[in-house]
Amino acid sequence: MSSTWHILGAGSLGSLWACRLARAGKAVRLILRDEQRLADYQATGTLTLVEGEQRSHYAIPAETARGAGPIHRLLVACKAYDAAPAVARLAPRLSAGAELVLLQNGLGSQDEVAEQAPHARCIFASSTEGAFRESDWQVRFAGQGFNWLGDPANPAPPPWFDDLQEAGIPAEWRLDILSRLWRKLALNCAINPLTVLHDCQNGGLLGHLPEVDALCAELTVLLQRCGQPGAAENLQEDVQRVILATAANYSSMYQDVRQRRRSEIHYLLGHALRTAARHGLVLPQLEHLHQRLVDNLTARGLPGT
Repeated sequence: MSSTWHILGAGSLGSLWACRLARAGKAVRLILRDEQRLADYQATGTLTLVEGEQRSHYAIPAETARGAGPIHRLLVACKAYDAAPAVARLAPRLSAGAELVLLQNGLGSQDEVAEQAPHARCIFASSTEGAFRESDWQVRFAGQGFNWLGDPANPAPPPWFDDLQEAGIPAEWRLDILSRLWRKLALNCAINPLTVLHDCQNGGLLGHLPEVDALCAELTVLLQRCGQPGAAENLQEDVQRVILATAANYSSMYQDVRQRRRSEIHYLLGHALRTAARHGLVLPQLEHLHQRLVDNLTARGLPGT
């Protein structure tokens, strides 16, 4: 099996992983959205990783989904709503037993990807690493974090897992990866929509803690009802800790909305409320938050789903 890392999506995290893997001498190939993006990249020819004052350049080969050759290992680093359609375009190139690492926010997109690649192994990932694009093909490593990976259907880590340590990508294989993903979803539901509605950095929510706490109470009930008690434990305290630790940051949803990009509401609040409905739960605070956010997005001319 080929040891090449194919990276689908040259956004912030995709570029960050690609640069570190290339720096460690791993074979890496970018898969870009279309021929125009490929031409734009080839005009530059390199990805640039900015760490503090240091800039490093990596001449990583790139192609589109129409490229030749099988794909054995794929990091899916695009937005949640783009993941399944992008993997569907690549399905003819996925080898039998291909391994897909899914680096999407929220929940729901993982199942959508699995439907498009039924013969592949889907490995779920959750990341707290900070990165943002300063410009096309240039990513700044903005904050140390961590990555958790796991496969609910197979507890054994893949043979390439040591590649991550060799590349300086801090990671741990977790048997309870779903708990980790539910916890992150709850954190995002309690923080991200409110930063959009109140037009503020994360720290601005310190002025809206009663609203935050009410959301945490309902999210705790949801997590417990859907069999994730570990994800529910001390949620309110953890949300306040994250708000304080990232007070100067803008949430990913805030950045998407400000840049007039589609948000991931469907895979965050939407997934939480769909799960609540399946369990017969009524969560008025979350439902009201969802409607306020949909109205806000619609007023901006952005999709509400």
